[in-house]
Amino acid sequence: MTAKGGVDRSALLDLTPRLKRFCLVLTRRAEDADDLLQATVERLLTKGAPAEADLKKWAFRVCRNIWIDELRSRNVRQATSIDDAPDANPVDGERAAMARASLAEVRRALANLPAEQREAISLVAIEGYSYKEAAEIMNAPIGTVMSRLSRARAALAAVFEDAAPVT
Repeated sequence: MTAKGGVDRSALLDLTPRLKRFCLVLTRRAEDADDLLQATVERLLTKGAPAEADLKKWAFRVCRNIWIDELRSRNVRQATSIDDAPDANPVDGERAAMARASLAEVRRALANLPAEQREAISLVAIEGYSYKEAAEIMNAPIGTVMSRLSRARAALAAVFEDAAPVT
């Protein structure tokens, strides 16, 4: 953070890949995620952040609030799926194909979760935030976050239990 409530551009640049992932989780569409990321970075650069705020938490919160505003302005929730992201360094053909299939299954399962559950699992399981930090970002009580995580994990477990091969 800088002294005047501005944002440390270097820290924001380092945070951008994590924000991009979060944008994809929220929007479920690469195009919308790009727009959301741009709006988030623009807002942070123009309006700054409170001097006492942790940039990481503040950026995720700003991102979430911009998305909520966008959903409200659309006045319609669209059912979409997360676009495939490029795979990182496939090892060999068969393993790469299995990894892509598994990743696609996980993406589909995540995309089918309610928005609140997707958000909670993204912040805790993917981004590594504590329950308390996720609650601050989501502006929700910690118990609500824990409940959403529990329901998300149960839903994902049910999807993958059904898909498990019978031996």
